[in-house]
Amino acid sequence: MDHKKKTAAEKAAEYVEDGMVVGLGTGSTAYYSIKKLGEMVANGLFIKAVTTSHATEKLAGSLNIPMFSVDEVAGIDLLIDGVDEIDKNFNAIKGGGGALFREKLIARLSKRIIWIMDDSKYVDALGGFPLPVEILPFGHTHTLKKLHRMALNPSLRLKDEEPFITDNGNYIIDLHLQKPVAAEELIRKLDSVTGVLEHGLFLNMCERIIIGKNEGVEVLENKAFIPK
Repeated sequence: MDHKKKTAAEKAAEYVEDGMVVGLGTGSTAYYSIKKLGEMVANGLFIKAVTTSHATEKLAGSLNIPMFSVDEVAGIDLLIDGVDEIDKNFNAIKGGGGALFREKLIARLSKRIIWIMDDSKYVDALGGFPLPVEILPFGHTHTLKKLHRMALNPSLRLKDEEPFITDNGNYIIDLHLQKPVAAEELIRKLDSVTGVLEHGLFLNMCERIIIGKNEGVEVLENKAFIPK
């Protein structure tokens, strides 16, 4: 068990209130927040959960957390999810687990967001972790070539020597970039490529981050955050 991830995740669960619509993230850190919410539901908490992946849906179902599709809710009160990297300006890279498209959609619908992590994920600049990009399988070789020509150092993500398939039936390309990533310029480049569906840059989207450390947790508030 990863103590740092668990303490950050359980701290985030304290922000969940009865009656909320809660977005449940994907990955090893989000796993612990979902487990904690399962305990809280068993003890009488009522929430409506919206999941960001099939894996999260399966875990939440096993814990009897009431689940709804994103199309069955008017909005999401709070999203709790992990990150692969985040800097001091609250800019994050997500998608290491391949759920970035659904995570981005859920994040855009959420009034408040908490990113949770261990202290290794809090970095001085983005770029140490490859940037995931979800692409359409149709014409994917041409999309890959285009990203190569842009000098973005792309590689098609594989699983068992076959292309990794997202929950949406798409492929993932990982961009191996130099630190620091020029995020706004990179987004403009990616948006210009037909076949690119979504990228794993989540810029200044959270209300707070919770960092698990050996000695406990650190909560950092994003003073620039404006609730929806």
